[in-house]
Amino acid sequence: MKWLAIVVALIVFAALLVARAARAGELPEVGKPAPDFNLLDQNGKRHVLQDYRGKWLVLYFYPKDDTPGCTQEACAFRDDLNQITELGAQVVGVSVDDTDSHAEFAKKYHLPFPLLADKTTETAERYGALMNLLLIKVARRYTFLIDPQGNISKIYLSVETSRHSKQIIEDLQKLTSGSKS
Repeated sequence: MKWLAIVVALIVFAALLVARAARAGELPEVGKPAPDFNLLDQNGKRHVLQDYRGKWLVLYFYPKDDTPGCTQEACAFRDDLNQITELGAQVVGVSVDDTDSHAEFAKKYHLPFPLLADKTTETAERYGALMNLLLIKVARRYTFLIDPQGNISKIYLSVETSRHSKQIIEDLQKLTSGSKS
């Protein structure tokens, strides 16, 4: 029985190490300026936060191209893109996959919005969205709604991939209804 206690203690210790390694950086605060980014999309075009001044920006981080949850989320944004753009917003996805992977993913699913390649993981880290699992790093499924002035308006830390774009539309409708006269 003593060996069982040692095994359990080792498992708990290992779990704590993984949890510690998986911790992301600090989340930006709602109402504060969004962290800048400078990344290439699937077509090799450079994007910076300043490009989106004057518009709402849906900046969504996702773990991996062409995986079930990420595909469902991206396709829902694709299908709802007209409604989102009618509300004055643009959609941009970010993961730590490279531009070639993004290009294949975008082509396969006809994704009409930029997918930014955060190969250095710096942007995911600045947004508190980096998950470091010792040997691999991936972006957490976090979304940041950034207002036209470049400030964080809302943060989504837990999303249902099939419904997330609808949630964004609902929140954009609430946030923009007061600005239309």
